[in-house]
Amino acid sequence: MTAVAGPDGGLRCPWALSTVEYTAYHDTEWGRPVHGDDALYERLCLEAFQSGLSWLTILRRREGFRKAFSSFEIAAVAEFDDSDAQRLLADEGIIRNRAKIEATLANAKVLAGWEPGELDSLIWSHAPEPGPAPATIADVPAVTAESKALSKALKKAGIRFVGPTTAYALMQACGLVNDHLAACVSREAVVLPKA
Repeated sequence: MTAVAGPDGGLRCPWALSTVEYTAYHDTEWGRPVHGDDALYERLCLEAFQSGLSWLTILRRREGFRKAFSSFEIAAVAEFDDSDAQRLLADEGIIRNRAKIEATLANAKVLAGWEPGELDSLIWSHAPEPGPAPATIADVPAVTAESKALSKALKKAGIRFVGPTTAYALMQACGLVNDHLAACVSREAVVLPKA
């Protein structure tokens, strides 16, 4: 599928037109560079929670996730204990998956020991040189050599629940790559830094 005209006549990536939440996310966030350890930790956690589910499920519960996980402040989540884990397992505002919750808490504990900016540097060190704009959805990969390397580096550092597909979704969401289709109105709005 190529870019499709939305209600305003602007061409967009086809997935962005199925719901208003997707359109807003596509037009204002997806593919735009994200920096800062807490902001990247949030995206890493949300991508992990999305694994096996629709991204729409995550978008609709995003505020619930932020409330449950102290706005994804690494230092705060690193202090969570077993009672917090039990509270999260009962929280209807999030995805109540034990493995994903445990990974979120364990990852915060690991990241709390890192230097400020270290997560940002590690993730962004895997940004590839910009390539040609994808013309169709079929031109957008699910995994790349860079996402495999990022997944491996994060796992080696002790970060859990981040396979190559999740790593690539993170790269797309955080602007390491620009996978807006060539004809998409948002493609030119995304300015990627040089790798």
